[in-house]
Amino acid sequence: MKKIQLALLGVMLSLTSFAQRTKYNFNSDWKVFIGDTTAAAADFNDATWKKVTLPYAWNEKEAFRKDIKDLSTSIAWYRKTFTLPASAAGRKVFLEFEGIRQAGDFYVNGQHVGLHENGVTAFGFDITSLVKPGVENTIAARIDNKWDYREKATNQKFQWEDKNFNANYGGINKNVYLHVTGKVYQTLPLNSFLHTIGTYIYATDFNIKGRSATVHAESEVNNETAGPQRVTLEVVVRDINNKQVATFSSNNQTVAPGQSLVLSAAAPVQNLNFWSWGYGYLYNVTTTLKINNKPVDAVVTRTGFRKTEFKDGMIYLNDRVIMVHGYAQRTSNEWPSVGLSVPAWLSDYSNGLMVEGNGNLVRWMHITPWKQDIESCDRVGLMQAMPAGDAEADVSGTRWEQRKAVMRDAMIYNRNNPSIVFYECGNESISEIHMGEMKAIRDQYDPHGGRAIGSREMLNSKAAEYGGEMLYTNKSAHIPMWAMEYSRDEGSRKYWDDYTAPYHKDGDGPSHNGQSAAGYNRNMESHAVENVKRWYEFWRERPGTGTRVSAGGVNIVFSETNTHHRGEENYRRSGEVDALRIKKENFYAHQVMWNGWVVPEKEGLHIVGHWNYKAGVKKPVYVISTADKVELRVNGKSQGFGEKSDGFLFTFPAVAWEAGTISAVGFDKNGKQVISGEKKTTGAPVALKLTNIASPQGFTADGQDLALLQVEVVDAAGNRVPDALNSIQFSLDGPAEWIGGMAMGPDNYTLTREFPVEGGVNRALIRAATIAGTVTIKATTDGLKPATLTLSSKPFPTKNGLATTLPGSNLPVSLVRGPAPLTPSYVPTRTALRIKSATAGANTDSAFMSYDDNELSDWVNDGKLETAWIEYELEREGTIHEITLKLNNFKSRSYPLRITVDGKEVFNGKTPLTLGYCTLSCTPAKGKKVRIQLAAISKEQNGTQMVEVTGKKLDDGVARDDSKAKGALSIIEAEIYEAAIK
Repeated sequence: MKKIQLALLGVMLSLTSFAQRTKYNFNSDWKVFIGDTTAAAADFNDATWKKVTLPYAWNEKEAFRKDIKDLSTSIAWYRKTFTLPASAAGRKVFLEFEGIRQAGDFYVNGQHVGLHENGVTAFGFDITSLVKPGVENTIAARIDNKWDYREKATNQKFQWEDKNFNANYGGINKNVYLHVTGKVYQTLPLNSFLHTIGTYIYATDFNIKGRSATVHAESEVNNETAGPQRVTLEVVVRDINNKQVATFSSNNQTVAPGQSLVLSAAAPVQNLNFWSWGYGYLYNVTTTLKINNKPVDAVVTRTGFRKTEFKDGMIYLNDRVIMVHGYAQRTSNEWPSVGLSVPAWLSDYSNGLMVEGNGNLVRWMHITPWKQDIESCDRVGLMQAMPAGDAEADVSGTRWEQRKAVMRDAMIYNRNNPSIVFYECGNESISEIHMGEMKAIRDQYDPHGGRAIGSREMLNSKAAEYGGEMLYTNKSAHIPMWAMEYSRDEGSRKYWDDYTAPYHKDGDGPSHNGQSAAGYNRNMESHAVENVKRWYEFWRERPGTGTRVSAGGVNIVFSETNTHHRGEENYRRSGEVDALRIKKENFYAHQVMWNGWVVPEKEGLHIVGHWNYKAGVKKPVYVISTADKVELRVNGKSQGFGEKSDGFLFTFPAVAWEAGTISAVGFDKNGKQVISGEKKTTGAPVALKLTNIASPQGFTADGQDLALLQVEVVDAAGNRVPDALNSIQFSLDGPAEWIGGMAMGPDNYTLTREFPVEGGVNRALIRAATIAGTVTIKATTDGLKPATLTLSSKPFPTKNGLATTLPGSNLPVSLVRGPAPLTPSYVPTRTALRIKSATAGANTDSAFMSYDDNELSDWVNDGKLETAWIEYELEREGTIHEITLKLNNFKSRSYPLRITVDGKEVFNGKTPLTLGYCTLSCTPAKGKKVRIQLAAISKEQNGTQMVEVTGKKLDDGVARDDSKAKGALSIIEAEIYEAAIK
């Protein structure tokens, strides 16, 4: 390790001796004032203002304390003084802001330099002419975060200023940097104000098995000298051990005074490690600009290389099909009492938990995430879908131009991050013309990044490269279709089940928008069970099940969020972890089901709940497992085998509690034991336990770092007591600020030094001061042994308002899952028999719409029972064993059907209610003609168990409602299958 560090130091010193670029951490030594004043002048007296380290939202303490709609708005002024070294004289100076909320006027030494208004993207300013090296300079910013802010030039609101999803943490809430370069330099990827595009690193000609690709580097160069310059770009690629793996150069070119040009270089590179799911392998690519062969500017881009394809309804990563499973997460990704402005290591901790739970994709919702979360996903190996900015509808005019501008800026800024796999143009379908415009932006600025561009829905688009609804199953044989959010149910971590205090039966709680809570307000046990059912809807239609498949889906949300909610609390409780990232039972449900690229590749088993009950309790026990059969045992006594449903769920309906051990054993179809798990009754609570969930970099005294502390109630053996609800008192001594935690109760207990554990555990945050020292935290509660934890914060060097340690720059990558396997990710389970033509009892001219791979079209008869039939002629004869249908009103209406193959009946029964597709098992029959007919007048069904609460009518098939057309047979898609040849 020392050799690596010395080598890296040597490289950096050699670059410094020639190169003219320095990038500073500009987060330290800011001051904040809430309210409007006149504070732009360099000599303004800000001595009484609050001292902060960025990123810092001035209303951060309201996160989870207030409802999103009540988050405070105001004018906030931020000011900072800094001194550039004298060596910066005659050089270029740029400011880079990763983002603000919402709009800001910026001043340098009293001079206005720009107004940034969209509240989403990064931006920068050239402040060369306004700063003076060797003396004190001042920057001031007036930030306005009002909900209805309007763009000054157009008087138009931005579409994403929304009180449902875009939590309003105001001010300079993301990182800031200062760059010093020579006058011939590589530009920054900041389109706003600077109108520059920076560097672009990508690979082509992938040979995954051979571990090679051609690596390309493109860098925009500006010449701001008085004469022409002869320039070359040298590229050096280094791996995570700082070993040089390739070096190559561009041709010499002349750049005229005032001119910009893009230098390009490429070369084949061998022995590459490809970035993959759970394998955040990254390279440092240094592009060095040379004038007359002398280095004058060096830029280091941390990136990774991976191959993607989007075809046949599937997603390919490094030549392997991957079914997406993960989370639709609010872009704010917030924490209690600090909002989104957390240190980079905490972003890694949160995003890394998604990977630990076997999620492979995060779909950030509505607006582009900040750079810190994007880079974090690079490190932990989590694919991303990156939106631009929108609400939930296509728009026109100024608002559409605003959306295009955000997409352009976000692409330029983030196109080197390998974890971004999808560009999302809207949280609702957009027109084909608009899709084409967005695609043109991608093709201009990121033509080689291997990223599909699309939007939510886009089910029949010819321009989009992916699509998919929310809540329901979509399939395609063309572009990938995946559910962009599903399972909106909510359930607090405090509530285990119907049998554990403080007791919460499903549906308890107030109504939402006048609608019953019963459909979504759950405890942890039923929430986990429901998540199994919801995932199975997509997994049943997975790659390998035919020509037309589902590419997966993402669950909404991963962590509790201070955004749109429907329960009695003022935040959304749909998370697989709570707001402090403590795992809930549905985290483990996904961990079992998702442990593979398409099908689980490792056996998994989780017993839902705990085993601390009272005598006389008899309850259902649920086991989630990949096994074929599961046996339950209580203190070694068999309770029999569970009833299997929904692919992974095993139910034991009435198990009598006994103190001791409950265990589950999973067997394969041959009766071989493949997996087991157990839970034990704990002893009585005797003590508290405090643990520091530590940053890899230690606790840093920079005024912004956070420590995440966990408190548990434990028994004499040190085991967490899962039904403990003790109220804990905390004290803190030393150079740190108490932030606190949260729990259900008054103001969610945020900012307090006393709050309860839930399920025997809770967490709290403390913030480092700017002075290093020893911090002591003590936790106490009545009747239990207290716990004490001591932390030592380390100094953070700054000088004249500048620091050289960049946020997140030294964080490790995660390689936990290893590189993408070279083996196939699935084995086909059935083969689709292609439909050649169709006739029908009515409307034969539209019969093709029932099998045209377009979920927005359907065939329907004329409403008469005698015409409610359709007959398909297959391309070849086959032995039909399953038929999959998407029927109109699929979640609210059951159809009594009779199906024949060449006149022989193979099915007679009712279709189940689903979230899209139903598969009907047939008596296997060989033939070429398949007839589906309505067997009787169907009755309207009660589909409320499948309804999501949104306050508006949910999709239930095509736009036409057939729920009351008793003699109508409406087929959106029909698929006919024979068993796969083994």
